Amino acid sequence: MQSYTRQQLALRNGQDKPEIWIAYQGIIYDVTASRLWKNGKHYEHWAGQDLTEELVDAPHTEKVFGRFSAIGKLV
Repeated sequence: MQSYTRQQLALRNGQDKPEIWIAYQGIIYDVTASRLWKNGKHYEHWAGQDLTEELVDAPHTEKVFGRFSAIGKLV
């Protein structure tokens, strides 16, 4: 699995580059195809970030990440 920096992740926000990526517990997921991440925003969350800390307040568990492809590691 390829490694990416926080700066590389930040560019995949649906605005700077067409990809929409998020990170959770050190793994980067591609959520580009999700209608819930349209334009890089999902409710009050923005793509291109590590959302590990924010999952505590989410109405779902980490099992939601099973729907998406893990494409890299956050370093």
